Amino acid sequence: MSQHLTVWWDGVRVGAIELNQYGEPEFSYAESWLAQADPRPVSTSLPLSSEPFDRRATLPFFEGLLPEASQRTAVAQALGISERNEFRLLQALGGEVAGALEIWPDDMSPPSGVKAAPNPPLSDEALADLIKRLPTRPMLAGGDAGLRLSLAGAQAKLPVVLVDGKVALPTAGQPTTHILKPEITRFDGTAENEALCMMLAHKIGLDVALVQYRTIKETRFVLIERYDRVRAKDGTIERLHQEDFCQALGLTSAKKYAADGGPVFRDCFDLVRRATTRPATETLKLLDAAIFNTIIGNADAHAKNFSLLFKPGSTELAPLYDLLSTVAYPDLSQRYAMKVAKRRTLEEIHPADWSKFAEDIGMRPPFVRRRVEEIAVAIFENLESALNTLDLAQDRHEIAAGYLKAIQARAKYVLASRA
Repeated sequence: MSQHLTVWWDGVRVGAIELNQYGEPEFSYAESWLAQADPRPVSTSLPLSSEPFDRRATLPFFEGLLPEASQRTAVAQALGISERNEFRLLQALGGEVAGALEIWPDDMSPPSGVKAAPNPPLSDEALADLIKRLPTRPMLAGGDAGLRLSLAGAQAKLPVVLVDGKVALPTAGQPTTHILKPEITRFDGTAENEALCMMLAHKIGLDVALVQYRTIKETRFVLIERYDRVRAKDGTIERLHQEDFCQALGLTSAKKYAADGGPVFRDCFDLVRRATTRPATETLKLLDAAIFNTIIGNADAHAKNFSLLFKPGSTELAPLYDLLSTVAYPDLSQRYAMKVAKRRTLEEIHPADWSKFAEDIGMRPPFVRRRVEEIAVAIFENLESALNTLDLAQDRHEIAAGYLKAIQARAKYVLASRA
Protein backbone atom coordinates (compact mmCIF):
# COMPACT_ATOMS: atom_id res chain seq x y z
CA MET A 1 0.00 0.00 0.00
CA SER A 2 1.32 3.46 -0.96
CA GLN A 3 3.10 5.47 1.71
CA HIS A 4 3.21 8.56 -0.48
CA LEU A 5 0.61 11.05 -1.73
CA THR A 6 1.39 13.76 -4.26
CA VAL A 7 -0.06 17.25 -3.75
CA TRP A 8 -0.90 19.11 -6.99
CA TRP A 9 -1.78 22.74 -7.66
CA ASP A 10 -3.07 23.60 -11.14
CA GLY A 11 -1.46 20.47 -12.55
CA VAL A 12 1.93 21.19 -10.97
CA ARG A 13 3.51 19.11 -8.21
CA VAL A 14 3.59 21.15 -5.02
CA GLY A 15 4.96 18.49 -2.72
CA ALA A 16 4.12 15.23 -1.02
CA ILE A 17 2.59 13.75 2.11
CA GLU A 18 4.58 10.73 3.21
CA LEU A 19 4.38 8.35 6.13
CA ASN A 20 7.59 8.38 8.16
CA GLN A 21 9.14 5.38 9.90
CA TYR A 22 6.60 5.72 12.71
CA GLY A 23 3.63 5.76 10.35
CA GLU A 24 3.04 9.50 10.86
CA PRO A 25 2.23 11.82 7.93
CA GLU A 26 4.77 14.48 7.01
CA PHE A 27 4.46 17.12 4.29
CA SER A 28 7.36 18.45 2.24
CA TYR A 29 7.53 20.87 -0.67
CA ALA A 30 8.93 19.61 -3.97
CA GLU A 31 12.30 21.07 -4.96
CA SER A 32 10.84 21.96 -8.35
CA TRP A 33 8.05 23.94 -6.66
CA LEU A 34 10.49 25.86 -4.47
CA ALA A 35 12.67 26.59 -7.52
CA GLN A 36 9.89 28.51 -9.27
CA ALA A 37 10.19 32.28 -9.60
CA ASP A 38 7.29 32.92 -7.22
CA PRO A 39 6.27 29.75 -5.35
CA ARG A 40 3.27 29.94 -3.02
CA PRO A 41 2.81 28.11 0.28
CA VAL A 42 -0.17 25.78 0.51
CA SER A 43 -1.02 27.26 3.91
CA THR A 44 -0.12 30.20 6.09
CA SER A 45 0.80 27.57 8.68
CA LEU A 46 3.12 25.75 6.21
CA PRO A 47 5.58 28.39 4.99
CA LEU A 48 7.89 27.57 2.12
CA SER A 49 10.75 25.40 3.36
CA SER A 50 13.15 22.80 2.06
CA GLU A 51 12.72 20.83 5.29
CA PRO A 52 9.78 18.44 5.82
CA PHE A 53 7.03 19.35 8.28
CA ASP A 54 6.36 16.85 11.07
CA ARG A 55 2.93 15.42 11.89
CA ARG A 56 2.08 18.23 14.28
CA ALA A 57 2.65 20.87 11.62
CA THR A 58 1.23 18.82 8.72
CA LEU A 59 -2.10 17.73 10.17
CA PRO A 60 -3.89 21.06 10.75
CA PHE A 61 -4.04 21.95 7.08
CA PHE A 62 -4.48 18.52 5.52
CA GLU A 63 -6.73 17.02 8.21
CA GLY A 64 -8.76 20.21 7.86
CA LEU A 65 -9.75 19.15 4.33
CA LEU A 66 -11.65 16.13 5.65
CA PRO A 67 -15.21 15.78 6.96
CA GLU A 68 -15.61 16.04 10.72
CA ALA A 69 -17.40 14.36 13.62
CA SER A 70 -20.15 11.92 12.59
CA GLN A 71 -19.49 12.62 8.90
CA ARG A 72 -15.91 11.43 9.24
CA THR A 73 -17.04 8.39 11.21
CA ALA A 74 -19.53 7.46 8.50
CA VAL A 75 -16.97 7.99 5.72
CA ALA A 76 -14.44 5.83 7.55
CA GLN A 77 -16.99 3.07 8.05
CA ALA A 78 -17.98 3.18 4.36
CA LEU A 79 -14.33 2.90 3.35
CA GLY A 80 -13.24 0.41 6.00
CA ILE A 81 -10.64 2.87 7.32
CA SER A 82 -10.01 4.15 10.83
CA GLU A 83 -11.44 7.63 11.24
CA ARG A 84 -8.14 8.60 12.88
CA ASN A 85 -6.10 7.56 9.85
CA GLU A 86 -5.96 10.90 8.09
CA PHE A 87 -3.45 9.70 5.49
CA ARG A 88 -5.69 6.90 4.19
CA LEU A 89 -8.75 9.14 4.27
CA LEU A 90 -6.93 11.71 2.13
CA GLN A 91 -5.83 8.90 -0.16
CA ALA A 92 -9.47 7.92 -0.63
CA LEU A 93 -11.10 11.37 -0.75
CA GLY A 94 -8.52 13.98 -1.72
CA GLY A 95 -9.21 14.44 -5.42
CA GLU A 96 -11.63 17.38 -5.07
CA VAL A 97 -11.26 19.38 -1.86
CA ALA A 98 -11.71 22.96 -0.66
CA GLY A 99 -9.24 25.26 -2.37
CA ALA A 100 -6.97 24.67 -5.35
CA LEU A 101 -5.11 21.53 -4.33
CA GLU A 102 -5.58 17.95 -5.50
CA ILE A 103 -4.14 15.01 -3.61
CA TRP A 104 -3.47 11.83 -5.55
CA PRO A 105 -1.54 8.59 -4.97
CA ASP A 106 2.03 8.83 -6.22
CA ASP A 107 1.35 6.54 -9.16
CA MET A 108 -1.48 8.74 -10.48
CA SER A 109 -1.68 12.18 -12.07
CA PRO A 110 -4.77 14.38 -11.78
CA PRO A 111 -7.22 13.28 -14.49
CA SER A 112 -8.24 15.79 -17.12
CA GLY A 113 -11.82 15.78 -15.86
CA VAL A 114 -12.27 19.40 -16.89
CA LYS A 115 -12.14 18.36 -20.56
CA ALA A 116 -14.31 15.28 -20.20
CA ALA A 117 -17.93 15.30 -21.28
CA PRO A 118 -20.05 16.26 -18.26
CA ASN A 119 -22.33 13.78 -16.59
CA PRO A 120 -26.01 14.24 -17.40
CA PRO A 121 -28.20 15.92 -14.77
CA LEU A 122 -29.67 13.68 -12.12
CA SER A 123 -33.39 13.03 -12.32
CA ASP A 124 -35.46 14.20 -9.36
CA GLU A 125 -35.80 10.59 -8.24
CA ALA A 126 -32.07 9.91 -8.50
CA LEU A 127 -31.17 13.14 -6.67
CA ALA A 128 -33.65 12.49 -3.87
CA ASP A 129 -32.25 8.97 -3.49
CA LEU A 130 -28.68 10.27 -3.46
CA ILE A 131 -29.52 12.78 -0.71
CA LYS A 132 -31.11 10.04 1.39
CA ARG A 133 -27.88 8.01 1.11
CA LEU A 134 -25.57 10.82 2.25
CA PRO A 135 -25.90 10.21 6.02
CA THR A 136 -24.48 6.68 5.67
CA ARG A 137 -22.21 7.35 2.68
CA PRO A 138 -20.94 10.95 2.96
CA MET A 139 -19.13 12.26 -0.11
CA LEU A 140 -20.38 9.08 -1.85
CA ALA A 141 -17.31 7.44 -0.33
CA GLY A 142 -16.61 3.93 -1.55
CA GLY A 143 -19.02 4.20 -4.48
CA ASP A 144 -18.39 2.93 -7.96
CA ALA A 145 -18.27 6.30 -9.73
CA GLY A 146 -14.52 6.76 -9.16
CA LEU A 147 -15.13 10.02 -7.31
CA ARG A 148 -12.77 11.28 -4.61
CA LEU A 149 -14.57 14.18 -2.92
CA SER A 150 -14.05 15.89 0.41
CA LEU A 151 -15.38 18.89 2.30
CA ALA A 152 -14.79 19.89 5.90
CA GLY A 153 -17.66 20.15 8.36
CA ALA A 154 -19.92 18.05 10.52
CA GLN A 155 -23.03 18.51 8.36
CA ALA A 156 -23.95 16.31 5.41
CA LYS A 157 -23.05 17.98 2.11
CA LEU A 158 -21.83 17.07 -1.35
CA PRO A 159 -19.79 18.90 -4.02
CA VAL A 160 -21.72 18.90 -7.30
CA VAL A 161 -21.88 20.63 -10.68
CA LEU A 162 -24.82 22.23 -12.44
CA VAL A 163 -25.70 21.17 -15.97
CA ASP A 164 -28.37 23.36 -17.57
CA GLY A 165 -29.28 24.53 -14.08
CA LYS A 166 -29.77 20.99 -12.77
CA VAL A 167 -27.66 19.06 -10.28
CA ALA A 168 -25.17 16.55 -11.68
CA LEU A 169 -22.28 14.58 -10.26
CA PRO A 170 -18.81 15.61 -11.43
CA THR A 171 -16.61 13.38 -13.50
CA ALA A 172 -13.41 12.16 -11.85
CA GLY A 173 -11.12 15.13 -11.30
CA GLN A 174 -13.64 17.72 -12.52
CA PRO A 175 -13.82 20.90 -10.40
CA THR A 176 -17.24 21.19 -8.80
CA THR A 177 -19.19 24.44 -8.85
CA HIS A 178 -21.72 24.12 -6.02
CA ILE A 179 -22.15 22.54 -2.61
CA LEU A 180 -25.42 20.72 -1.96
CA LYS A 181 -26.51 20.86 1.68
CA PRO A 182 -29.60 18.85 2.63
CA GLU A 183 -31.78 19.83 5.53
CA ILE A 184 -30.41 18.53 8.83
CA THR A 185 -32.58 15.54 9.67
CA ARG A 186 -32.91 16.35 13.38
CA PHE A 187 -34.01 19.94 12.82
CA ASP A 188 -36.93 20.76 10.55
CA GLY A 189 -36.47 23.97 8.60
CA THR A 190 -32.67 24.27 8.48
CA ALA A 191 -32.73 24.63 4.69
CA GLU A 192 -35.12 27.59 4.94
CA ASN A 193 -33.16 28.97 7.90
CA GLU A 194 -29.81 28.90 6.11
CA ALA A 195 -31.25 30.21 2.85
CA LEU A 196 -32.89 33.09 4.72
CA CYS A 197 -29.74 34.02 6.65
CA MET A 198 -27.53 33.79 3.56
CA MET A 199 -29.95 35.84 1.47
CA LEU A 200 -30.27 38.39 4.27
CA ALA A 201 -26.50 38.81 4.41
CA HIS A 202 -26.51 39.37 0.65
CA LYS A 203 -29.35 41.90 0.89
CA ILE A 204 -27.54 44.06 3.43
CA GLY A 205 -24.36 44.12 1.37
CA LEU A 206 -22.13 41.57 3.07
CA ASP A 207 -19.78 39.49 0.93
CA VAL A 208 -21.48 36.10 1.03
CA ALA A 209 -21.56 32.96 -1.10
CA LEU A 210 -24.59 32.88 -3.38
CA VAL A 211 -27.39 30.55 -2.31
CA GLN A 212 -30.36 28.82 -3.93
CA TYR A 213 -33.18 27.08 -2.04
CA ARG A 214 -34.53 24.00 -3.77
CA THR A 215 -36.94 21.17 -3.10
CA ILE A 216 -37.55 17.91 -4.97
CA LYS A 217 -39.77 15.02 -3.99
CA GLU A 218 -40.36 16.75 -0.60
CA THR A 219 -36.58 16.78 -0.10
CA ARG A 220 -35.33 20.24 0.82
CA PHE A 221 -31.78 21.50 0.34
CA VAL A 222 -29.70 24.56 -0.42
CA LEU A 223 -27.18 24.96 -3.22
CA ILE A 224 -24.23 27.14 -2.34
CA GLU A 225 -22.14 28.49 -5.22
CA ARG A 226 -18.47 27.75 -4.57
CA TYR A 227 -16.44 30.93 -4.22
CA ASP A 228 -13.22 28.92 -4.67
CA ARG A 229 -14.19 28.07 -8.25
CA VAL A 230 -14.24 30.55 -11.14
CA ARG A 231 -15.21 30.23 -14.77
CA ALA A 232 -12.37 31.04 -17.18
CA LYS A 233 -12.86 32.85 -20.48
CA ASP A 234 -12.93 29.53 -22.34
CA GLY A 235 -15.77 28.32 -20.11
CA THR A 236 -13.72 25.86 -18.04
CA ILE A 237 -13.88 25.93 -14.25
CA GLU A 238 -10.69 26.84 -12.41
CA ARG A 239 -9.86 26.33 -8.74
CA LEU A 240 -8.90 29.16 -6.38
CA HIS A 241 -6.96 28.36 -3.27
CA GLN A 242 -8.40 28.92 0.18
CA GLU A 243 -7.93 27.83 3.77
CA ASP A 244 -10.08 28.24 6.84
CA PHE A 245 -8.85 30.04 9.94
CA CYS A 246 -8.02 26.83 11.81
CA GLN A 247 -5.83 25.66 8.95
CA ALA A 248 -4.14 29.05 8.69
CA LEU A 249 -3.46 29.16 12.43
CA GLY A 250 -2.11 25.61 12.57
CA LEU A 251 -5.01 24.11 14.52
CA THR A 252 -6.86 20.87 13.77
CA SER A 253 -10.63 20.76 13.48
CA ALA A 254 -10.81 19.50 17.07
CA LYS A 255 -9.75 23.01 18.11
CA LYS A 256 -12.29 24.95 16.05
CA TYR A 257 -14.22 26.11 19.14
CA ALA A 258 -12.69 28.69 21.46
CA ALA A 259 -13.88 26.61 24.43
CA ASP A 260 -11.63 23.77 23.21
CA GLY A 261 -8.58 26.01 22.98
CA GLY A 262 -9.36 27.32 19.53
CA PRO A 263 -9.22 30.86 18.15
CA VAL A 264 -11.04 33.81 19.69
CA PHE A 265 -11.97 36.93 17.77
CA ARG A 266 -8.68 38.61 18.62
CA ASP A 267 -6.80 35.75 16.96
CA CYS A 268 -9.02 35.98 13.87
CA PHE A 269 -8.53 39.72 13.44
CA ASP A 270 -4.79 39.37 13.96
CA LEU A 271 -4.68 36.70 11.25
CA VAL A 272 -6.58 38.89 8.78
CA ARG A 273 -4.26 41.82 9.45
CA ARG A 274 -1.21 39.62 8.99
CA ALA A 275 -2.27 37.51 6.01
CA THR A 276 -4.44 39.66 3.73
CA THR A 277 -3.35 42.06 1.02
CA ARG A 278 -5.63 44.90 2.20
CA PRO A 279 -5.93 44.46 5.97
CA ALA A 280 -7.99 47.60 6.55
CA THR A 281 -10.69 46.46 4.12
CA GLU A 282 -10.71 42.81 5.16
CA THR A 283 -10.90 43.50 8.92
CA LEU A 284 -14.00 45.62 8.29
CA LYS A 285 -15.55 42.66 6.47
CA LEU A 286 -14.73 40.40 9.40
CA LEU A 287 -16.22 42.92 11.83
CA ASP A 288 -19.47 42.97 9.85
CA ALA A 289 -19.52 39.16 9.86
CA ALA A 290 -19.03 39.04 13.64
CA ILE A 291 -21.82 41.54 14.24
CA PHE A 292 -24.18 39.83 11.78
CA ASN A 293 -23.67 36.39 13.34
CA THR A 294 -24.18 37.85 16.81
CA ILE A 295 -27.49 39.46 15.89
CA ILE A 296 -29.00 36.58 13.88
CA GLY A 297 -28.01 34.10 16.60
CA ASN A 298 -25.44 32.02 14.76
CA ALA A 299 -23.85 30.54 17.86
CA ASP A 300 -21.88 28.05 15.75
CA ALA A 301 -19.70 30.65 13.99
CA HIS A 302 -16.40 28.98 14.87
CA ALA A 303 -12.95 29.37 13.30
CA LYS A 304 -13.57 26.88 10.47
CA ASN A 305 -16.50 29.00 9.32
CA PHE A 306 -14.16 31.80 8.23
CA SER A 307 -11.58 31.45 5.48
CA LEU A 308 -8.86 33.21 3.54
CA LEU A 309 -9.24 33.26 -0.25
CA PHE A 310 -6.13 33.49 -2.41
CA LYS A 311 -6.85 35.25 -5.68
CA PRO A 312 -4.24 36.09 -8.30
CA GLY A 313 -2.35 38.99 -6.77
CA SER A 314 -4.36 39.27 -3.54
CA THR A 315 -5.39 37.48 -0.37
CA GLU A 316 -8.84 38.32 0.99
CA LEU A 317 -11.37 37.26 3.57
CA ALA A 318 -13.48 34.68 1.76
CA PRO A 319 -17.20 35.29 1.26
CA LEU A 320 -19.27 34.24 4.25
CA TYR A 321 -20.83 30.77 4.39
CA ASP A 322 -22.61 28.48 6.88
CA LEU A 323 -24.87 31.29 8.12
CA LEU A 324 -27.64 29.82 10.26
CA SER A 325 -29.67 31.09 13.20
CA THR A 326 -28.73 28.18 15.43
CA VAL A 327 -30.41 29.62 18.52
CA ALA A 328 -33.72 28.67 16.90
CA TYR A 329 -33.03 25.08 17.98
CA PRO A 330 -33.09 24.49 21.76
CA ASP A 331 -31.10 21.26 21.42
CA LEU A 332 -28.12 23.22 20.04
CA SER A 333 -25.83 25.30 22.21
CA GLN A 334 -27.11 28.84 22.71
CA ARG A 335 -23.61 30.08 23.57
CA TYR A 336 -21.45 31.76 20.98
CA ALA A 337 -18.53 29.75 19.61
CA MET A 338 -16.46 32.91 20.06
CA LYS A 339 -17.49 35.28 22.84
CA VAL A 340 -18.12 38.97 22.32
CA ALA A 341 -16.24 40.79 25.11
CA LYS A 342 -16.52 37.65 27.25
CA ARG A 343 -20.30 37.54 26.72
CA ARG A 344 -21.79 34.21 25.66
CA THR A 345 -25.25 35.25 24.40
CA LEU A 346 -26.86 38.34 22.91
CA GLU A 347 -28.88 38.90 26.07
CA GLU A 348 -25.66 39.22 28.08
CA ILE A 349 -24.23 41.91 25.80
CA HIS A 350 -24.60 45.49 27.04
CA PRO A 351 -23.74 48.61 25.01
CA ALA A 352 -20.43 49.03 26.84
CA ASP A 353 -19.45 45.51 25.81
CA TRP A 354 -19.22 46.56 22.17
CA SER A 355 -16.58 49.09 23.20
CA LYS A 356 -14.70 46.36 25.01
CA PHE A 357 -15.03 44.12 21.96
CA ALA A 358 -13.61 46.91 19.79
CA GLU A 359 -10.59 47.20 22.07
CA ASP A 360 -10.12 43.41 22.01
CA ILE A 361 -9.94 43.35 18.20
CA GLY A 362 -7.94 46.56 17.82
CA MET A 363 -10.65 48.85 16.42
CA ARG A 364 -12.12 52.18 17.50
CA PRO A 365 -15.10 51.78 19.89
CA PRO A 366 -17.25 54.58 18.38
CA PHE A 367 -16.91 53.04 14.92
CA VAL A 368 -17.80 49.55 16.13
CA ARG A 369 -20.83 50.79 18.09
CA ARG A 370 -22.04 52.70 15.04
CA ARG A 371 -21.55 49.67 12.81
CA VAL A 372 -23.55 47.47 15.22
CA GLU A 373 -26.45 49.90 14.93
CA GLU A 374 -26.19 50.14 11.15
CA ILE A 375 -26.22 46.35 10.70
CA ALA A 376 -29.09 45.89 13.15
CA VAL A 377 -31.15 48.45 11.22
CA ALA A 378 -30.25 46.83 7.89
CA ILE A 379 -31.23 43.39 9.19
CA PHE A 380 -34.56 44.67 10.47
CA GLU A 381 -35.35 46.45 7.20
CA ASN A 382 -34.30 43.68 4.78
CA LEU A 383 -35.63 40.49 6.37
CA GLU A 384 -39.00 40.60 4.60
CA SER A 385 -37.33 41.14 1.24
CA ALA A 386 -34.88 38.30 1.88
CA LEU A 387 -37.71 35.91 2.75
CA ASN A 388 -39.81 36.86 -0.26
CA THR A 389 -36.84 36.36 -2.58
CA LEU A 390 -36.76 32.66 -1.63
CA ASP A 391 -40.25 32.05 -3.09
CA LEU A 392 -41.14 29.27 -0.65
CA ALA A 393 -44.24 27.11 -0.64
CA GLN A 394 -46.84 28.33 1.85
CA ASP A 395 -46.12 25.77 4.57
CA ARG A 396 -42.35 26.34 4.33
CA HIS A 397 -42.88 30.11 4.16
CA GLU A 398 -44.65 29.96 7.51
CA ILE A 399 -41.72 28.08 9.04
CA ALA A 400 -39.23 30.60 7.64
CA ALA A 401 -41.43 33.45 8.87
CA GLY A 402 -40.86 32.15 12.38
CA TYR A 403 -37.11 32.56 11.92
CA LEU A 404 -37.71 36.02 10.47
CA LYS A 405 -39.66 37.16 13.52
CA ALA A 406 -37.06 35.79 15.91
CA ILE A 407 -34.22 37.56 14.08
CA GLN A 408 -36.22 40.77 13.87
CA ALA A 409 -36.74 40.61 17.62
CA ARG A 410 -33.01 40.20 18.16
CA ALA A 411 -32.22 43.18 15.93
CA LYS A 412 -34.85 45.23 17.74
CA TYR A 413 -33.30 44.23 21.07
CA VAL A 414 -29.88 45.43 19.93
CA LEU A 415 -31.31 48.78 18.82
CA ALA A 416 -33.34 49.24 22.01
CA SER A 417 -30.36 48.51 24.26
CA ARG A 418 -27.84 50.77 22.56
CA ALA A 419 -26.36 53.61 24.56
